[in-house]
Amino acid sequence: RIFVLGIGFFTLCFLMTSLGGQFSAKRLGDSPFTIRTEVMGALESRGVLRRMSDMLEMLMKKMDILARLENSTDFHKGDEARFPLDRFQPAAGLMERIQAIAQNVSDIAIKVDQILRNSLLNGKVVEGRRDQCEVPRDPKYPDCAGKVEWMRARWTSDPCYAFFGVDGTECSFLIYLSEVEWFCPPLLWRNRTVALPSPPPLPQVQAAFRGDLTRLLELIGTGKESLSFMKKRIRHLAQQWLRAARRLEQKLKGRQRDQKHILIHIGFLTEESGDVFSPRVLKGGPLGEMVQWADILAALFLLGHSLRVTVSLKELQSHLGVPPGRGNCPLTNPLPFDLIYTDYHGLQQMKQHMGLSFKKYRCRVRVIDTFGTEPAYNHEEYATLRGYRTNWGYWNLQPTQFMTMFPHTPDNSFMGFVSEELNKTERQFIKSNKVSSMAVVYGKEASIWKGKEKFLAILNKYMEIHGTVYYETQRPPEVPAFVKNHGLLPQHEFQQLLRKAKLFIGFGFPYEGPAPLEAIANGCVFLQARFNPPHSSLNHEFFRGKPTSREASLAGGERMGWVSSQHPYAEDFIGKPHVWTVDYNNSEEFEAAIKTIMRTQVDPYLPYEYTCEGMLERIHAYIQHQDFCTTSSPPLPPKAKSPAMQSPPSPLALSPNATHLVWSPSAIRDPRAWPPVDSLQVWVSETRHACTETCRRRGLVCEPTFFRFLNKKEVFLQLSITCDSTEYEMNHLYPAVAENVHECYLQKEPLLFSCAGYNTKYRRLCPCRDYRKGQVALCRDCL
Repeated sequence: RIFVLGIGFFTLCFLMTSLGGQFSAKRLGDSPFTIRTEVMGALESRGVLRRMSDMLEMLMKKMDILARLENSTDFHKGDEARFPLDRFQPAAGLMERIQAIAQNVSDIAIKVDQILRNSLLNGKVVEGRRDQCEVPRDPKYPDCAGKVEWMRARWTSDPCYAFFGVDGTECSFLIYLSEVEWFCPPLLWRNRTVALPSPPPLPQVQAAFRGDLTRLLELIGTGKESLSFMKKRIRHLAQQWLRAARRLEQKLKGRQRDQKHILIHIGFLTEESGDVFSPRVLKGGPLGEMVQWADILAALFLLGHSLRVTVSLKELQSHLGVPPGRGNCPLTNPLPFDLIYTDYHGLQQMKQHMGLSFKKYRCRVRVIDTFGTEPAYNHEEYATLRGYRTNWGYWNLQPTQFMTMFPHTPDNSFMGFVSEELNKTERQFIKSNKVSSMAVVYGKEASIWKGKEKFLAILNKYMEIHGTVYYETQRPPEVPAFVKNHGLLPQHEFQQLLRKAKLFIGFGFPYEGPAPLEAIANGCVFLQARFNPPHSSLNHEFFRGKPTSREASLAGGERMGWVSSQHPYAEDFIGKPHVWTVDYNNSEEFEAAIKTIMRTQVDPYLPYEYTCEGMLERIHAYIQHQDFCTTSSPPLPPKAKSPAMQSPPSPLALSPNATHLVWSPSAIRDPRAWPPVDSLQVWVSETRHACTETCRRRGLVCEPTFFRFLNKKEVFLQLSITCDSTEYEMNHLYPAVAENVHECYLQKEPLLFSCAGYNTKYRRLCPCRDYRKGQVALCRDCL
């Protein structure tokens, strides 16, 4: 009896396991009870269910015979009578369960039979449709036919197409191009009238200033010397960051700030980009980029935003939701980040792996770009036609999406970095312990010192020279014997050296690094060379291929920016007595400058925009106000002749002294406009001045977002400029006027609005604005 019961029980288990195995789903999203004809044929499915039902029925009959046999025995006598009953109560329960299962299996068999009949019928219809799909001719989808043709030839070129169900049939092409991409109209027979519910939006959380950086250090991760360097820097400046965050919090008290989900992808540290920086961290390699990234991470975190940090391509793909393949397909889900901070390497990786989604989401990208990318290099078509194309430009982003280390040009956003601030005690200590005859040379690589023996000999007559050149024990650096070389110093030891030194001297390279600002902040005078002629891509290898206007001259009389010294920001924004820029080729001028510097008393100085609070303030303003995903109105089409199609009246008015234009008191003000339009002043440049120079001469800065208000014919009239003709063209110098022939030009392509550049033929219309003291990136009312 026990044997029969055991056989029955294990038979039941076997049948249920078989049922699960036969009908288990193989695709994500299928129910375990989904019947799929490609897994099991209709006849086989019905046969399996019938055999299960028959076996259960036979097992039930055997159990019934066993029960009758037990009832006919004499084991019901005496006290033992209750044992058989107790013993077989479970058997009776098991029989009831088997009977119920048998009935259920029978019902399932009937239902499955019906489902399979319908499935086969529908399958024939769908198969017929798959054979009969035609490319729709819909004027709303003009690219559909071309895309289908492309898919026919190349659908096997990337596994991602198969991932989305493409199998080489015409219908699979159309399904993909209408449901995954958006080049073809939806197919009516797909029965997609009931749209899948979209995931509910995440609840909007208010950003709150953070008071601890421990979690950020965990987010940054480990495994690279560059990451260790950034974490050390964040720890070193932690107290200054926290104090600055508290001050800004008080300044912004009561203001609502939405918490942003931000991805930080440092592309130049990925293995795929070569990561040439990490191995050189301990050997005197350039650290400026890592200084800036460390400060960006600290600022974003303290402002209260949700961060994800990646330094590998695999992590980037995971965070973005990249489908398997070679990057030709869109992302599988909506982008989970409001903002993405990356660099040129990361930008290229994103474009390679996001497919069409890159174009859709590129407005959320912020590119950390040391030297900047100007509009003439950013616009792909224009750069190609006019000879501005480089290895790094042509992205067609809004120019202010590029964020620079120094405010080279207002066409880009100034991101910056921070230098260490001194308290009153430290400042007093530095002033009383300065060694007026001590100089430190800017340059940690021995190559920077080559060919500088003449300057060093003159400097050695007056000052003790110190260096921080990296070297290995077996190979001392090739520097003059009178130089006291300390080797590569940790940051805090380098700071102590600067606090004693009177002079920090540069020999022309590296360009625009953070060290001169650190030296000036520690009470040093920075002495640098004036380049004559200015360095540019035409005469210096370093600038070749960079998407910035560091060029001396171009065809047709056009001139753009150039590098007149090793550190133009220090020269233009700080100047004497903290910064001296002299001609190193003139020995007398060089020697005279050293003598004067030794007699000059200077206090430590740090521009506000390079303090922790200044950087927090700037990044807060960018996050709150910069929106590149909302498109602005394009300029007037070049052939709009009808009065009804003309642009609205100019919102500008002549200033009281009639020298420039300002925002009219009667004009409508958009409260969401940023910068506020009240800060706008319109000036006309001289023929040899770019808008950057034109605004600077008036104590203002050029603001490219205001160009759209100037790009109107009426503005020329308001400025009493005679226009015998007015043309719309693509040119990064427009709007402008050629006064000798009375020809006026308006900008046809908004991406080309640029503060940089000039041409001896034109006077440009320049949008200028005021700025906060010590914070050139923000107007007075921009915070």
